[in-house]
Amino acid sequence: MMSRSEAARSFAVVTDSTADIASEIALEHGITVVPLTVTFGDESFPDGALTQQQFFDRMNAAPVLPTTSQPAPGAFVEAYSRALETADRVVSIHISSLLSGTVESARTAAEQFDGRVLVFDSRNLSWGLAWQVLDAAQAASEGLTAEESLLRLEKLRERVKLIVGLDSLDNLSRGGRIGKVSAFLGSMLDLKVTLTVDANGAFQPVARSRGEKAALKHTVEWIGKQLGDARSAKVAVGHALTAERAHQLADSIRERYNVTELVIYEAGAVVATHTGTVWGVAVMPVD
Repeated sequence: MMSRSEAARSFAVVTDSTADIASEIALEHGITVVPLTVTFGDESFPDGALTQQQFFDRMNAAPVLPTTSQPAPGAFVEAYSRALETADRVVSIHISSLLSGTVESARTAAEQFDGRVLVFDSRNLSWGLAWQVLDAAQAASEGLTAEESLLRLEKLRERVKLIVGLDSLDNLSRGGRIGKVSAFLGSMLDLKVTLTVDANGAFQPVARSRGEKAALKHTVEWIGKQLGDARSAKVAVGHALTAERAHQLADSIRERYNVTELVIYEAGAVVATHTGTVWGVAVMPVD
């Protein structure tokens, strides 16, 4: 059964599970989510199949870090085929191509649909991706064409910002996603490190803070810098097994800024594989 929002759309919206969009939000906005996979030894799970607690229990008990993999092109072919049963076009928005091969897999699948599927690299992840996905869903409900939505996304992509605070850099380092952040390590692994995703979609270090309190204070101050002249913002605060901290951070953000919409979400298994316990804030300025 189509959601109410799907019925009014001029194109369908597809994303992947690294957007960390809860199933009820995806359903409400008519968004199709194609899951990545997390693998422990010879046992694989679609992202979202395990609860956050189940995932961390398995990861902490495993002798080696689980691996993650992007969806096969066939998974996207299936998703696009279903979407095109009720829409003329598809806009497919995904995790940064510098952090995952998901965009390439989606583009390979899109080649089978004669230009009816448009793939967009968000150059972000988690709710830095999700805010873009939701904007595309809104554009569709407003009656914009797929091409008009992409033009809007190109502008929005530059404005949506994500900051991630890590309790430890172990997972990011072991998973090979650390890139330029490695120069930030030195012998100071006891510090809280915050990262962002740069304009190209790669991780970049933001700051090292001594202790959680200082790191969270820095996070709140960083948000103000990203807002610039914007009067308000939509904000998403994410966590991995640290819900209480996420709510405290959300309260601090509300107290300081004009927040028109605030979402608190759980980081999915694929994201948490590379970050461990974490907090994150995705900010979308609103004029």
